[in-house]
Amino acid sequence: MTTEKSADILSMDERFNSEMMDSFDEELEMELDDERMDQILAEFADASEVYGLQTGNAKSSLSNRHTYFKELFRLQGELVKLQDWVVHNKLKVVVLFEGRDAAGKGGVIKRITQRLNPRVCRVAALPAPSERERTQWYFQRYISHLPAGGEIVLFDRSWYNRAGVEKVMGFCNDDEYEEFFRSVPEFEKMLVRSGIILVKYWFSITDDEQHLRFMTRIHDPLKQWKLSPMDLESRRRWEQYTKAKEVMLERTHIPEAPWWVIEAVDKKKARLNCINHLLSQIDYGVVEHAPVVLPQRVYNDDYIRGPVPQEMFVPARY
Repeated sequence: MTTEKSADILSMDERFNSEMMDSFDEELEMELDDERMDQILAEFADASEVYGLQTGNAKSSLSNRHTYFKELFRLQGELVKLQDWVVHNKLKVVVLFEGRDAAGKGGVIKRITQRLNPRVCRVAALPAPSERERTQWYFQRYISHLPAGGEIVLFDRSWYNRAGVEKVMGFCNDDEYEEFFRSVPEFEKMLVRSGIILVKYWFSITDDEQHLRFMTRIHDPLKQWKLSPMDLESRRRWEQYTKAKEVMLERTHIPEAPWWVIEAVDKKKARLNCINHLLSQIDYGVVEHAPVVLPQRVYNDDYIRGPVPQEMFVPARY
């Protein structure tokens, strides 16, 4: 085996291991708090050897993850402040997340919503249009998901499906495709004039990176559900998607609603960069709240708690 080929295999192994580590990190992010972080991350570094994960320089990667978590928590704290500002000032915010399959859109959306009120910040991820919806004005099914005052809506894919998957897969004809490009700038200008803050992100990854992420999903039972037949077909049509993306960005990058491109090969950096940029798009401040005082619990002498039948309890297996 040549030195060059050995290096390629080693590089692929490192990237697969990095993907596995990222899966662990996703779970850690749901559990960690600042006081426990150092202890848990240190234990995780030791555990990786027990589970046979090839983590390379564990202490070095531990430091990187420590920085990532610290910065993520800081940015999520700012997102909570932004949420309060949006509610207090009755702002209407729409954020579009577009990009190739496995580009990391869902990952950053999860980090944005993770510590926010789902009644304020919600995700719109529309399925394929029904037969009835196909007969409607193209933008009609998206309108019902737009925010009222005091709401943030994150579109996990959006009306730009027509410029991407529908064009590449032949789900729209040339006239419908051209009509979309005539309509979408006016549609978005109308949204902005109505008071909606509209932010559009394109998540950019390389051909090799998408291939790696698809292979990881194929071999990970917990992520196989993310791969649809359409996703697999998108691999074969990489170049067609590239051309469609270039046309889309060129024809819909308008001053009222510009596109912002996120370099997303490094998922952790992409998440931090996207959240940081999103925060910069809205001039928010701190909303003062009255101190929260826990009221005294009321005790009644005649109250007797009723018994709960044992068979109603979930078995305590853990």
